[in-house]
Formats: sequence, structure tokens, C-alpha cells
Amino acid sequence: MRIGVLTGGGDCPGLNAVIRAVVRKGVTAYGHEFVGFRDGWKGPLEGLTKPLGIAEVRGILPRGGTILGSSRTNPFKIEGGVEKIKANLAEQGVDALVAIGGEDTLGVATKLNDLGVNVVGVPKTIDNDLNATDFTFGFDTAVNIAMEAIDRLHTTAESHHRTLVVEVMGRHAGWIALHAGLAGGANVILLPERKFDVEQVATYVTKRFQVEYAPIVVVAEGAQPLDGQMALASQELDSFGHVRLGGIGQWLAQQLEEKTGKEARTVVLGHIQRGGTPTAFDRVLSTRFGLQAIDAVHEGDFGKMMALRGTDIVRVPLIEGTGELKTVPLSRYEEAEVFFGN
Repeated sequence: MRIGVLTGGGDCPGLNAVIRAVVRKGVTAYGHEFVGFRDGWKGPLEGLTKPLGIAEVRGILPRGGTILGSSRTNPFKIEGGVEKIKANLAEQGVDALVAIGGEDTLGVATKLNDLGVNVVGVPKTIDNDLNATDFTFGFDTAVNIAMEAIDRLHTTAESHHRTLVVEVMGRHAGWIALHAGLAGGANVILLPERKFDVEQVATYVTKRFQVEYAPIVVVAEGAQPLDGQMALASQELDSFGHVRLGGIGQWLAQQLEEKTGKEARTVVLGHIQRGGTPTAFDRVLSTRFGLQAIDAVHEGDFGKMMALRGTDIVRVPLIEGTGELKTVPLSRYEEAEVFFGN
């Protein structure tokens, strides 16, 4: 069998570990042949390929990013996109695809599978917002990077007696903000799932200063104040219709400075969170996802996504992972609120 592999959406620590596991087991255990499609769905759309064998995946386990490249190409937004993909797969002699990506990439995979393309999905997103799986790889790495930044920011905040607002990724789900904030000892955590009262945040900040410690406020990029005003860096949309977020941290810092009379600065972690080498947890999870994915392809179990349930890797229908986002439940946020302002 000749199998295509692609990675789509934002880069993420652990992508190369999945590719490595798929190819290593696919070649050694099953004798399959592989072709890498470059730059997400742009690869099969435009016939952009690269060799993908044992030699190409050696040494990539600890590497961040993806050796195949990525993009946010949506073939369903391109006239004749699906037909072009089918034609290019046939030309390459590709029998099946392993699509590694998040909500958008796997959403395309779901539609293509319904249209007769043999696809198996592997869930990837640092936001941890895909349903049907307890964790996605890349999340643990992003949380650890954010936590380390918060650890370092505590000392500079206290040295200068200022508020530091740390903006982390999280468009619609605040998992990174919640976990990094809890692990880093943040004094306030703000999530997209719950609009915040800037007056209450200012009260928490003032209370923290009163005990002679400087506050750290962690805010997800998609968090909104009570009045519903989104702070956006631009109004640009990508091919999946997402607005480019950013700016809430700067807006909040200005508000807090005005309301508390204390200096406030913003640190936007941005792409730092998803770059660099993956953690041990993400390397193991990625590898296990890859091993299970090639088993599914070999068995002809298409239209499935790999998922972590407890400590087991299981297969679920693709639609279960992409049909609805997994957001932070109120009970989890209430756990964190115990520490706000203290």
C-alpha cells in the first residue's frame, strides 16, 4: 500500500514524532510505502510531495515543527479543490492518507473521507480543544513553556512592583491559560469560556499588592471583558474564517494601570509556545498516536481519529473530534478561582 502523510494548521511540538512512528512501523512491520505531502492540504491539492522513508525520519523525534511543512489551505474554499486532490492522489498512486492536524485539518479530512478518500486522522493542537481525546499532543509542551515564562516573570514583577499580564494562546478554549496559570502560580486567570469583569480583576491586583507581592495575570488571547468587546490585532480572516486574535493583553494592562495606579506591562508569548523541542509526554503521546494510526490504515479502518482515553489509545469517528470544541468547564475554572488575588 502507498500511503500519503501530511501535517496541517499551526506547527506543533510532536508532529515529527507522529510522522516517524507512522513511517517506521509502516515500513518495518507492514512493508508499506510512503510519500510526504508538503504544506498541509496544499500538498495533495497541488501535487507537492517529498520522499518519506526510514532515512527521512531518522533523528526527527526531538525536533519541533514538521519536516513536511504546514499551511492553513482549505481545499473546500478552492474551486475544484476536491477533484484536484483526488486526481493528484491517483497520479501518485496513493491508497490512503494520514492527516495530522487540528480542528480545521481534520474537518477537511472528515469531508474528504465522506467523499470517498481513505483518511485516518491524528489530533494535533496545542489548545487541547479537540473533543473525544483527553489530551492532544503539543499541549503539554505549550503549557510547560508558558509555565516557565510565568516562573521567570514573578521575579521581575516583584523587583519592579508592577503587574505583568501574560497573554497566551487560546482562541475559544482556555486550557493553556488554565494549566499554565495554575502551575505558574498566577493571581488571576482569564479564559474565553467566561467573560471577565475588569473591575474585579483590578480588585484582585490591588489585593495582591497589599500583601507586598506583585500580581501575574494570565489571559488567553480569546478572553473577553463583560461588555463583549474583543481586542483584535486585525480583522483579517484565514481560509477557515478565523479572525486573527491578539491585543487583549495590552488592552488589559492599560486598564489595570489606570484603575490601580500601579505600572502594568504585557508579555505576549505567541508562537514561542508552539516552537522548539517537545516534552517527554508529548513525544510518547505522538509516537503512540502514530503507531495506532498506521495500524488503522493497514486494517482499512478509515474515517477514524486516534484518541487518548485514560492511558489507552482508541479510535473514534473523525466527526467526534471535530464536531464540537472541548472547552474548559466552569467547575475547572472555579478550582482556579480559589487562588485569585491571594
